[in-house]
Amino acid sequence: MPLYEYSALTDKGKTVTGIIDCDNAQAARQKLRGGRLYPVKVSEVSDRSISAGRFNLNRVTSLFTRVQPKDLTLATRQLATLVNSGFTLVASIDTLIQLVEAPRLKQTFSRVKDSIEEGSSFAEALSSYPGVFSPVYVNMVMAGEASGTLDIVLERLAEIGERQLALTNRIRAALTYPLLMSCIGVLILYFLMTIIVPRMAGIFDDLGQALPMPTRILLRSGEFLGTFWWVFPLILILLVVAFKRFQSTPKGALFIDTFLLHVPIAGDLVQKVAVTRFTRTLGSLLTNGVSMLAAMDVAQNVAGNLVLSDAAAAAASEVEKGGELGEAMGQSGAFPLLAVQMVRVGEKSGKLEEMLGRVADVYEGEVESSLESLTSMIEPLIILVMGVTVGFIVLAICLPIFTMNQLIG
Repeated sequence: MPLYEYSALTDKGKTVTGIIDCDNAQAARQKLRGGRLYPVKVSEVSDRSISAGRFNLNRVTSLFTRVQPKDLTLATRQLATLVNSGFTLVASIDTLIQLVEAPRLKQTFSRVKDSIEEGSSFAEALSSYPGVFSPVYVNMVMAGEASGTLDIVLERLAEIGERQLALTNRIRAALTYPLLMSCIGVLILYFLMTIIVPRMAGIFDDLGQALPMPTRILLRSGEFLGTFWWVFPLILILLVVAFKRFQSTPKGALFIDTFLLHVPIAGDLVQKVAVTRFTRTLGSLLTNGVSMLAAMDVAQNVAGNLVLSDAAAAAASEVEKGGELGEAMGQSGAFPLLAVQMVRVGEKSGKLEEMLGRVADVYEGEVESSLESLTSMIEPLIILVMGVTVGFIVLAICLPIFTMNQLIG
């Protein structure tokens, strides 16, 4: 069904805007009038034509971009605030539509509001858009509706999203500097090899004598880079495509995730991030009234590592047979011993939900420590590689000069 963006006036003369789905523009105007709104302008959102005398490229392209986690987290926080302030759910979503800036998210919430008005529950309406709302999101909303604590559930969802965004941002920030150093280093080396070295080659040719091996290697490398520089980006693109295809297969994804867990230092980081996601999600679902098996089914899919996900699935099978979660997690060998012991203590004390949250907090802190260790090793390694490479270039350039001085002497 087409979507229409509207600008309308209320009974008090206030201008409101939003998005509505109808068969045509006339039906959209009638629907607005039925809601005591007086349409001023109604236009189809998916229209790619000229808008206000010029082509709006951003609007067209934004319709096909996926919803960013930060946009959904912000919208969830705003919706929680509105619901907690006493607004009805439909009124809250209607206000939220005007606050949301991301076009696709705005459209999605507009359709969710229409589904609710047609008789669907909030969770049912959200489940129609799996590309926007994760199973965790839908299950927690469903539990919140059933228990009458939707405002609390929305706040908790916002907190989960904010924590995950903060963790992701910390990882990106920690890896940005080494990556920037690597890019700058590669550009400097490319400049030396393609600009400086060829100019030195003319001087060496005038010597009329055999050049040392390091100098010949340097000159041939410079010539190759200057002529066939396009080979390296092409190889990089092919490797990325091949990696993505391999990763898209079940065996390939499992192999990659298993390999990542065995990489020194980085593997420890990957495991801790996966444990943080799993325990945080599981604890939140259990706190909001989702059953253990349903919560395990959802949480295992957000771990981000197939090895941990498979271990969580095996643990869920043991729990379904009547076993304890801590014992089942310990049998897999994929979960850290500390996490297993804390879960066991939580089960025995009857505070499993609280203990799962503590496990997530502990490993969040350890992720930061692991990031610091990783970056502290990467930076000297990059400097070492750069130093060795530049040293080789300097040596290769200086050797013929030393030889020429000896001949003159």
